[in-house]
Amino acid sequence: MQGAERFPTLRQVVLDGTDIRGLAEFYRRLLGMGYRPGDEPPADGGPDPQGKDWLVLRDPAGGVQVAFQQVASLPEATWPEGPVPQQLHLDMTVATTAELDLQHERAMALGARLVEDDSKNPVEPLRVYADPAGHPFCIFVSTLPAG
Repeated sequence: MQGAERFPTLRQVVLDGTDIRGLAEFYRRLLGMGYRPGDEPPADGGPDPQGKDWLVLRDPAGGVQVAFQQVASLPEATWPEGPVPQQLHLDMTVATTAELDLQHERAMALGARLVEDDSKNPVEPLRVYADPAGHPFCIFVSTLPAG
């Protein structure tokens, strides 16, 4: 296509963490993603060199990946205000309020912390959480098609 503007492709979102294996497992279970080959946890519970550096989760449908980078320390975001701004958060959608409630129970069981509950909002019901490392994320009801 001559003259067509080209854009970069968003490949992945990267989250820092002090325990990236634990953080990756949280999101793997929450989002139903799988590890990039070679990033899986050791089957025998032995040493986990990949879990001390960089891990990648892949969407089975081929969407955006989520990667995790080990850092020595990470201050938890103090959203919605306070000395440590969130800088980034993840948005996830579901189709119905019943699904919102189901995913709330799953997120909490996996170790999320509820930060704000606006699930009774008649326009866009949502809940805001912090993942085990303190990164904010939202799950909300959207009637818009994915993508």
